[in-house]
Amino acid sequence: MSLHQRPHQKPAAAADSLPASPSAAPPSRPLPLLTLPYLFSLLALLLLLSLLFPWGPTHPSAPASPWRGYTLQEAAAFAAGAGNGTILLAAVSGPYLPFLSNWLISVRRAGRADQVLVVAEDYKTLERINAAWPGHAVLVPPAPDAQIAHKFGSQGFFNFTSRRPRHLLQILELGYSVMYNDVDMVWLADPFPYIVGDHDVYFMDDMTPVKPLDHSHDLPPPGKKGRTYICSCMIFLRPTEGAKLLLRKWIEELKEQPWSKKQKANDQPAFNWALNKTAGQVDVYLLPQSAFPTGGLYFKNKTWVKETKGKHVIIHNNYITGFEKKIKRFRDHGLWLVDEHSDESPLGRI
Repeated sequence: MSLHQRPHQKPAAAADSLPASPSAAPPSRPLPLLTLPYLFSLLALLLLLSLLFPWGPTHPSAPASPWRGYTLQEAAAFAAGAGNGTILLAAVSGPYLPFLSNWLISVRRAGRADQVLVVAEDYKTLERINAAWPGHAVLVPPAPDAQIAHKFGSQGFFNFTSRRPRHLLQILELGYSVMYNDVDMVWLADPFPYIVGDHDVYFMDDMTPVKPLDHSHDLPPPGKKGRTYICSCMIFLRPTEGAKLLLRKWIEELKEQPWSKKQKANDQPAFNWALNKTAGQVDVYLLPQSAFPTGGLYFKNKTWVKETKGKHVIIHNNYITGFEKKIKRFRDHGLWLVDEHSDESPLGRI
């Protein structure tokens, strides 16, 4: 056969008509993709992707609250603008809002509500106050865990109150005068007429023994623990070097006397040590006891209350712990105003 001659091939039809050899393998078929297990796997994958990456038009997220970027400098200017350079400061977390509202009713009756600036100790409280009363609350970062109603003497209470001198110092550094009040207080009259003279710092005594009506306005002598018992609940400060010195010393004392299980401190002992250690460097003024009595005197000495009737200005509901006990005592003395006068509060009904 020639090399260029093709071999003779049988027609394909004839070849196909031959029976297959029993040992020959059947021709392979492509496996079908759309089997039942495959479909289930595909559907599961599509479901997962739809959860991770939603299809269709996306909705823009809610705009961030403008109050989260509201600074103490802005808030202080806002409050001081209504008070001729003087701010009325309080600090609260969520559980204390009923007390804030009660205090605000009394402050508003004295015509001083526009000067109020509230340091909110959590974002929920910041939003709640400013939603009802725009501009009157600010949060100074970092925000502590303030959703819990901390008990007096607890570490949470210490952490909450120990921020106070820093807030006050920042306001003085901005050039404003400031009066601080605890919110478990009620005003019976305007306290500012009692801020007489040109002193650096004004405060009230926390002792219960009755003083003469014409008692000295100097810093009282130290008590049994070697320090005075001035209340850090109500303080008025002018933006003087003396007042700033006292606040810096207060901050130092808090660092030196941290809270521990053995010594359940709060901010008041440190404040008194600061007063004692800066004596002679700071011009201080003790407010009259008849106008600014401690709760241990006003709520427990009926004879004294009767003798000084008409002289009381700010009542502090201290010498008692627990929200319910404080509320009951206020109610018993006709000082829980939110029950019948919530419409007078800038916050409305809490």
